[in-house]
Amino acid sequence: MSTGWVWDERYMWHDTGHAAAFLTAGGVLEPDEHVERPATKRRLRNLLEVSGMLDQLTPLNAREATAEELMRVHSSAHVEHVQEVSNSGGGMAGDQTPIGPGGYEIVALAAGGAIAAIDAVLSGEVNNAYALIRPPGHHSGIDHSLGFCVFNNVAVAAEHARVVHGLKRVAIIDWDAHHGNGTQEIFWDQPGVLTISIHQDGCYPPQSGLVDECGSEQALATNINIPLPPGSGVGAYQASVEQIVVPALNAFRPEMVIVACGFDASPMDPLARMMVHSGGFAAMTASVMTAADELCGGRLVFCHEGGYAAPYVPFCGLAVIETLSGYSSGVEDPFLRGYESLPFQDLQAHQASAVEAAAPDLGKLEEASS
Repeated sequence: MSTGWVWDERYMWHDTGHAAAFLTAGGVLEPDEHVERPATKRRLRNLLEVSGMLDQLTPLNAREATAEELMRVHSSAHVEHVQEVSNSGGGMAGDQTPIGPGGYEIVALAAGGAIAAIDAVLSGEVNNAYALIRPPGHHSGIDHSLGFCVFNNVAVAAEHARVVHGLKRVAIIDWDAHHGNGTQEIFWDQPGVLTISIHQDGCYPPQSGLVDECGSEQALATNINIPLPPGSGVGAYQASVEQIVVPALNAFRPEMVIVACGFDASPMDPLARMMVHSGGFAAMTASVMTAADELCGGRLVFCHEGGYAAPYVPFCGLAVIETLSGYSSGVEDPFLRGYESLPFQDLQAHQASAVEAAAPDLGKLEEASS
Protein backbone atom coordinates (compact mmCIF):
# COMPACT_ATOMS: atom_id res chain seq x y z
CA MET A 1 0.00 0.00 0.00
CA SER A 2 1.30 3.45 -0.94
CA THR A 3 0.08 6.56 0.87
CA GLY A 4 0.71 9.99 -0.61
CA TRP A 5 1.76 12.94 1.53
CA VAL A 6 1.16 16.59 0.70
CA TRP A 7 3.12 19.20 2.63
CA ASP A 8 4.67 22.57 1.89
CA GLU A 9 6.52 24.78 4.35
CA ARG A 10 4.64 27.78 3.00
CA TYR A 11 1.49 26.51 4.68
CA MET A 12 3.15 27.44 7.95
CA TRP A 13 3.67 30.97 6.67
CA HIS A 14 -0.07 31.64 6.49
CA ASP A 15 -0.23 34.65 8.82
CA THR A 16 -3.24 34.91 11.14
CA GLY A 17 -1.56 37.57 13.28
CA HIS A 18 -2.21 38.08 16.98
CA ALA A 19 -5.52 37.75 18.74
CA ALA A 20 -7.15 36.82 22.01
CA ALA A 21 -7.78 33.21 20.95
CA PHE A 22 -9.73 34.19 17.81
CA LEU A 23 -11.09 37.59 18.87
CA THR A 24 -9.46 40.89 17.99
CA ALA A 25 -7.18 41.84 20.86
CA GLY A 26 -7.47 45.16 22.65
CA GLY A 27 -8.86 46.63 25.83
CA VAL A 28 -9.08 43.83 28.37
CA LEU A 29 -8.21 41.23 25.70
CA GLU A 30 -4.45 40.79 25.88
CA PRO A 31 -2.80 39.96 22.52
CA ASP A 32 -1.60 36.39 22.10
CA GLU A 33 -1.07 33.93 19.27
CA HIS A 34 -4.13 33.37 17.13
CA VAL A 35 -5.65 29.96 17.87
CA GLU A 36 -5.26 28.97 14.20
CA ARG A 37 -1.48 29.01 14.25
CA PRO A 38 1.23 26.90 12.63
CA ALA A 39 2.08 24.82 15.71
CA THR A 40 -0.54 22.09 15.38
CA LYS A 41 0.32 21.31 11.77
CA ARG A 42 4.07 21.70 12.09
CA ARG A 43 4.19 19.50 15.18
CA LEU A 44 2.28 16.78 13.31
CA ARG A 45 4.76 16.95 10.46
CA ASN A 46 7.65 16.85 12.96
CA LEU A 47 6.23 13.79 14.76
CA LEU A 48 5.91 12.01 11.43
CA GLU A 49 9.59 12.71 10.80
CA VAL A 50 10.98 11.64 14.18
CA SER A 51 8.76 8.53 14.23
CA GLY A 52 10.07 7.42 10.84
CA MET A 53 6.60 7.68 9.36
CA LEU A 54 7.61 10.18 6.69
CA ASP A 55 9.95 7.58 5.17
CA GLN A 56 6.95 5.34 4.54
CA LEU A 57 4.98 7.98 2.62
CA THR A 58 5.15 9.10 -1.02
CA PRO A 59 5.77 12.87 -1.17
CA LEU A 60 3.42 14.80 -3.46
CA ASN A 61 4.14 18.33 -4.60
CA ALA A 62 1.49 20.97 -4.02
CA ARG A 63 0.81 23.73 -6.50
CA GLU A 64 -1.35 26.82 -6.40
CA ALA A 65 -4.92 26.28 -7.53
CA THR A 66 -5.70 28.56 -10.44
CA ALA A 67 -8.42 31.17 -10.20
CA GLU A 68 -10.44 29.09 -12.67
CA GLU A 69 -10.16 26.04 -10.44
CA LEU A 70 -11.24 28.04 -7.40
CA MET A 71 -14.17 29.52 -9.30
CA ARG A 72 -15.61 26.07 -9.94
CA VAL A 73 -16.97 26.32 -6.39
CA HIS A 74 -16.51 30.00 -5.45
CA SER A 75 -17.84 33.17 -7.03
CA SER A 76 -15.43 35.34 -9.00
CA ALA A 77 -16.21 38.17 -6.55
CA HIS A 78 -15.01 36.06 -3.63
CA VAL A 79 -11.76 35.07 -5.33
CA GLU A 80 -11.12 38.68 -6.35
CA HIS A 81 -11.85 39.91 -2.82
CA VAL A 82 -9.24 37.56 -1.34
CA GLN A 83 -6.74 38.72 -3.95
CA GLU A 84 -7.44 42.36 -3.06
CA VAL A 85 -7.01 41.80 0.69
CA SER A 86 -3.77 39.93 0.05
CA ASN A 87 -2.37 42.55 -2.30
CA SER A 88 -3.27 45.41 0.03
CA GLY A 89 -1.13 44.13 2.90
CA GLY A 90 -3.43 41.56 4.46
CA GLY A 91 -6.44 41.84 6.73
CA MET A 92 -9.76 40.08 7.17
CA ALA A 93 -10.81 38.00 4.18
CA GLY A 94 -14.08 37.33 5.97
CA ASP A 95 -15.62 36.96 9.41
CA GLN A 96 -12.91 35.63 11.76
CA THR A 97 -10.68 34.87 8.76
CA PRO A 98 -7.42 36.83 8.74
CA ILE A 99 -4.75 36.52 6.06
CA GLY A 100 -1.38 38.21 5.79
CA PRO A 101 0.26 40.12 2.95
CA GLY A 102 0.69 37.77 0.01
CA GLY A 103 -1.70 35.36 1.68
CA TYR A 104 -3.63 34.64 -1.51
CA GLU A 105 -0.80 32.52 -2.88
CA ILE A 106 -0.72 30.41 0.28
CA VAL A 107 -4.47 29.81 0.47
CA ALA A 108 -4.46 28.93 -3.25
CA LEU A 109 -1.62 26.51 -2.45
CA ALA A 110 -3.79 24.84 0.18
CA ALA A 111 -6.54 24.20 -2.35
CA GLY A 112 -3.92 23.11 -4.87
CA GLY A 113 -2.47 20.66 -2.37
CA ALA A 114 -5.86 19.00 -2.13
CA ILE A 115 -5.97 18.85 -5.94
CA ALA A 116 -2.50 17.23 -6.01
CA ALA A 117 -3.72 14.50 -3.66
CA ILE A 118 -6.75 13.85 -5.87
CA ASP A 119 -4.61 13.60 -8.99
CA ALA A 120 -2.15 11.20 -7.37
CA VAL A 121 -4.87 8.83 -6.18
CA LEU A 122 -6.92 8.87 -9.37
CA SER A 123 -3.83 8.39 -11.54
CA GLY A 124 -2.83 5.35 -9.51
CA GLU A 125 0.42 6.93 -8.31
CA VAL A 126 -0.66 6.18 -4.73
CA ASN A 127 -3.47 4.18 -3.14
CA ASN A 128 -4.61 6.97 -0.84
CA ALA A 129 -3.27 10.29 0.39
CA TYR A 130 -3.11 12.69 3.33
CA ALA A 131 -2.84 16.41 2.59
CA LEU A 132 -1.53 18.38 5.57
CA ILE A 133 -2.66 21.75 4.25
CA ARG A 134 -3.33 25.11 5.88
CA PRO A 135 -5.52 27.10 6.29
CA PRO A 136 -8.60 24.89 6.72
CA GLY A 137 -11.50 25.31 4.32
CA HIS A 138 -14.83 23.74 5.22
CA HIS A 139 -16.54 26.93 6.49
CA SER A 140 -15.84 28.80 3.25
CA GLY A 141 -18.94 29.06 1.06
CA ILE A 142 -19.65 30.15 -2.47
CA ASP A 143 -19.00 33.84 -1.90
CA HIS A 144 -17.49 34.22 1.57
CA SER A 145 -14.69 33.27 3.93
CA LEU A 146 -15.59 32.27 7.46
CA GLY A 147 -14.07 30.83 10.62
CA PHE A 148 -10.40 30.73 9.53
CA CYS A 149 -11.39 29.22 6.16
CA VAL A 150 -10.59 31.23 3.01
CA PHE A 151 -11.20 28.78 0.15
CA ASN A 152 -12.97 25.45 0.54
CA ASN A 153 -10.16 22.97 -0.09
CA VAL A 154 -12.23 19.78 -0.08
CA ALA A 155 -14.89 21.31 -2.32
CA VAL A 156 -12.27 22.47 -4.82
CA ALA A 157 -10.76 18.97 -4.73
CA ALA A 158 -14.11 17.22 -5.20
CA GLU A 159 -15.05 19.43 -8.14
CA HIS A 160 -11.63 18.82 -9.70
CA ALA A 161 -12.30 15.09 -9.47
CA ARG A 162 -15.63 15.56 -11.21
CA VAL A 163 -14.61 18.07 -13.90
CA VAL A 164 -11.11 16.89 -14.79
CA HIS A 165 -11.34 13.17 -14.03
CA GLY A 166 -14.98 12.73 -14.97
CA LEU A 167 -16.22 11.17 -11.74
CA LYS A 168 -19.98 11.15 -11.43
CA ARG A 169 -20.26 10.56 -7.67
CA VAL A 170 -17.92 11.86 -4.96
CA ALA A 171 -18.53 11.55 -1.21
CA ILE A 172 -17.18 14.00 1.39
CA ILE A 173 -17.09 12.96 5.05
CA ASP A 174 -16.36 15.78 7.48
CA TRP A 175 -15.57 14.86 11.10
CA ASP A 176 -14.21 18.22 12.16
CA ALA A 177 -15.99 19.18 15.40
CA HIS A 178 -17.58 22.18 13.67
CA HIS A 179 -20.24 21.95 10.99
CA GLY A 180 -18.99 21.90 7.40
CA ASN A 181 -21.44 24.61 6.43
CA GLY A 182 -19.48 25.89 3.44
CA THR A 183 -19.24 22.46 1.86
CA GLN A 184 -22.95 21.94 2.47
CA GLU A 185 -23.78 25.24 0.76
CA ILE A 186 -21.57 24.61 -2.25
CA PHE A 187 -23.03 21.18 -3.02
CA TRP A 188 -26.61 21.82 -1.80
CA ASP A 189 -28.00 21.42 -5.32
CA GLN A 190 -25.55 18.76 -6.53
CA PRO A 191 -26.83 15.16 -6.43
CA GLY A 192 -23.43 13.94 -7.58
CA VAL A 193 -21.75 14.92 -4.29
CA LEU A 194 -22.68 13.33 -0.97
CA THR A 195 -21.77 15.56 1.98
CA ILE A 196 -21.79 14.14 5.52
CA SER A 197 -20.84 16.22 8.56
CA ILE A 198 -20.35 14.80 12.06
CA HIS A 199 -20.07 17.74 14.45
CA GLN A 200 -20.80 19.09 17.90
CA ASP A 201 -24.40 20.23 17.95
CA GLY A 202 -24.68 24.01 17.90
CA CYS A 203 -20.96 24.68 18.32
CA TYR A 204 -20.06 26.59 15.13
CA PRO A 205 -21.50 28.18 13.14
CA PRO A 206 -24.53 28.82 15.37
CA GLN A 207 -27.83 27.31 14.17
CA SER A 208 -26.01 25.38 11.45
CA GLY A 209 -25.83 21.70 10.67
CA LEU A 210 -29.31 20.57 11.70
CA VAL A 211 -30.62 17.14 10.77
CA ASP A 212 -33.36 18.55 8.55
CA GLU A 213 -30.83 20.19 6.22
CA CYS A 214 -30.87 17.45 3.59
CA GLY A 215 -30.13 19.17 0.27
CA SER A 216 -32.34 20.81 -2.31
CA GLU A 217 -35.27 19.04 -3.95
CA GLN A 218 -33.08 17.95 -6.87
CA ALA A 219 -30.41 16.61 -4.49
CA LEU A 220 -32.59 15.47 -1.62
CA ALA A 221 -30.87 13.25 0.98
CA THR A 222 -27.38 13.92 -0.41
CA ASN A 223 -26.55 16.21 2.53
CA ILE A 224 -26.44 14.49 5.91
CA ASN A 225 -25.80 16.20 9.23
CA ILE A 226 -25.03 14.29 12.42
CA PRO A 227 -25.07 16.86 15.25
CA LEU A 228 -23.78 15.11 18.37
CA PRO A 229 -24.22 16.36 21.96
CA PRO A 230 -21.21 17.95 23.68
CA GLY A 231 -19.15 15.36 25.50
CA SER A 232 -19.52 12.72 22.79
CA GLY A 233 -16.60 10.32 22.62
CA VAL A 234 -15.44 7.36 20.63
CA GLY A 235 -18.67 5.41 21.10
CA ALA A 236 -20.86 8.14 19.62
CA TYR A 237 -18.52 8.80 16.72
CA GLN A 238 -18.09 5.15 15.84
CA ALA A 239 -21.87 4.67 16.01
CA SER A 240 -22.24 7.61 13.61
CA VAL A 241 -19.82 6.00 11.18
CA GLU A 242 -21.26 2.49 11.41
CA GLN A 243 -24.97 3.39 11.50
CA ILE A 244 -25.07 6.38 9.15
CA VAL A 245 -21.84 7.03 7.22
CA VAL A 246 -21.21 3.50 5.92
CA PRO A 247 -24.87 2.79 4.96
CA ALA A 248 -25.02 6.16 3.20
CA LEU A 249 -21.85 5.38 1.27
CA ASN A 250 -23.29 2.02 0.28
CA ALA A 251 -26.47 3.69 -0.98
CA PHE A 252 -24.63 6.47 -2.82
CA ARG A 253 -21.89 4.25 -4.37
CA PRO A 254 -19.16 6.93 -4.65
CA GLU A 255 -16.30 6.65 -7.09
CA MET A 256 -14.07 8.44 -4.58
CA VAL A 257 -14.20 9.40 -0.91
CA ILE A 258 -12.71 12.58 0.54
CA VAL A 259 -12.41 13.08 4.30
CA ALA A 260 -12.31 16.58 5.78
CA CYS A 261 -10.16 15.53 8.70
CA GLY A 262 -10.31 17.87 11.65
CA PHE A 263 -8.95 16.89 15.06
CA ASP A 264 -10.86 19.42 17.15
CA ALA A 265 -13.15 16.66 18.44
CA SER A 266 -10.28 15.61 20.72
CA PRO A 267 -10.58 16.00 24.53
CA MET A 268 -7.84 18.65 24.62
CA ASP A 269 -9.16 21.02 21.97
CA PRO A 270 -9.92 24.61 23.07
CA LEU A 271 -12.67 25.22 20.49
CA ALA A 272 -14.96 22.23 21.07
CA ARG A 273 -16.11 19.94 23.87
CA MET A 274 -15.83 16.43 22.49
CA MET A 275 -13.77 13.42 23.64
CA VAL A 276 -12.42 11.50 20.63
CA HIS A 277 -8.90 10.22 21.24
CA SER A 278 -6.32 9.02 18.72
CA GLY A 279 -7.63 5.46 18.85
CA GLY A 280 -11.07 6.75 17.90
CA PHE A 281 -9.74 8.61 14.89
CA ALA A 282 -7.84 5.48 13.83
CA ALA A 283 -10.99 3.36 14.14
CA MET A 284 -13.07 5.79 12.07
CA THR A 285 -10.33 5.85 9.43
CA ALA A 286 -10.31 2.05 9.28
CA SER A 287 -14.08 1.92 8.82
CA VAL A 288 -14.03 4.47 6.01
CA MET A 289 -11.11 2.65 4.35
CA THR A 290 -13.04 -0.62 4.37
CA ALA A 291 -16.04 1.06 2.78
CA ALA A 292 -13.88 2.78 0.18
CA ASP A 293 -12.14 -0.51 -0.64
CA GLU A 294 -15.47 -2.17 -1.29
CA LEU A 295 -17.09 0.70 -3.20
CA CYS A 296 -14.41 2.54 -5.16
CA GLY A 297 -11.19 0.57 -5.14
CA GLY A 298 -9.90 2.32 -2.03
CA ARG A 299 -9.71 5.75 -3.68
CA LEU A 300 -9.49 7.90 -0.60
CA VAL A 301 -8.05 11.35 0.16
CA PHE A 302 -7.79 12.99 3.59
CA CYS A 303 -7.53 16.78 3.77
CA HIS A 304 -6.52 18.35 7.08
CA GLU A 305 -9.05 20.76 8.57
CA GLY A 306 -9.18 22.08 12.15
CA GLY A 307 -7.71 20.96 15.45
CA TYR A 308 -6.12 23.47 17.80
CA ALA A 309 -4.51 21.50 20.63
CA ALA A 310 -0.83 21.63 19.67
CA PRO A 311 0.29 18.85 22.07
CA TYR A 312 -2.36 16.37 20.93
CA VAL A 313 -3.12 16.91 17.24
CA PRO A 314 0.17 15.21 16.23
CA PHE A 315 -0.78 11.92 17.89
CA CYS A 316 -4.27 11.93 16.37
CA GLY A 317 -2.77 12.65 12.95
CA LEU A 318 -0.14 9.94 13.34
CA ALA A 319 -2.85 7.40 14.20
CA VAL A 320 -4.81 8.28 11.06
CA ILE A 321 -1.78 8.19 8.77
CA GLU A 322 -0.56 4.90 10.23
CA THR A 323 -3.99 3.44 9.49
CA LEU A 324 -4.00 4.80 5.93
CA SER A 325 -0.53 3.45 5.19
CA GLY A 326 -0.77 0.15 7.05
CA TYR A 327 2.56 0.93 8.72
CA SER A 328 3.04 1.15 12.49
CA SER A 329 5.74 3.55 13.61
CA GLY A 330 5.83 1.99 17.07
CA VAL A 331 5.18 5.38 18.67
CA GLU A 332 2.53 5.20 21.38
CA ASP A 333 0.19 8.07 22.16
CA PRO A 334 1.26 9.11 25.67
CA PHE A 335 -2.18 10.63 26.31
CA LEU A 336 -4.19 7.65 25.12
CA ARG A 337 -4.47 5.63 28.32
CA GLY A 338 -5.79 8.61 30.23
CA TYR A 339 -8.33 9.51 27.58
CA GLU A 340 -9.48 5.92 27.20
CA SER A 341 -10.21 5.84 30.94
CA LEU A 342 -12.43 8.92 30.87
CA PRO A 343 -16.03 8.10 31.83
CA PHE A 344 -18.74 8.22 29.17
CA GLN A 345 -16.50 7.21 26.25
CA ASP A 346 -19.04 4.49 25.48
CA LEU A 347 -22.15 5.40 23.53
CA GLN A 348 -24.65 7.07 25.89
CA ALA A 349 -28.43 6.86 25.52
CA HIS A 350 -28.88 10.53 24.61
CA GLN A 351 -26.06 10.25 22.05
CA ALA A 352 -27.64 7.14 20.53
CA SER A 353 -30.88 9.10 20.15
CA ALA A 354 -29.01 11.88 18.34
CA VAL A 355 -27.45 9.38 15.95
CA GLU A 356 -30.80 7.73 15.29
CA ALA A 357 -32.41 11.12 14.60
CA ALA A 358 -29.79 11.85 11.94
CA ALA A 359 -30.48 8.70 9.91
CA PRO A 360 -31.08 9.63 6.25
CA ASP A 361 -33.65 8.29 3.84
CA LEU A 362 -31.43 5.79 2.04
CA GLY A 363 -34.06 5.17 -0.63
CA LYS A 364 -34.09 8.85 -1.56
CA LEU A 365 -30.30 8.91 -1.48
CA GLU A 366 -30.14 6.00 -3.92
CA GLU A 367 -32.67 7.73 -6.14
CA ALA A 368 -30.79 11.05 -6.09
CA SER A 369 -27.48 9.43 -6.99
CA SER A 370 -28.81 7.21 -9.76
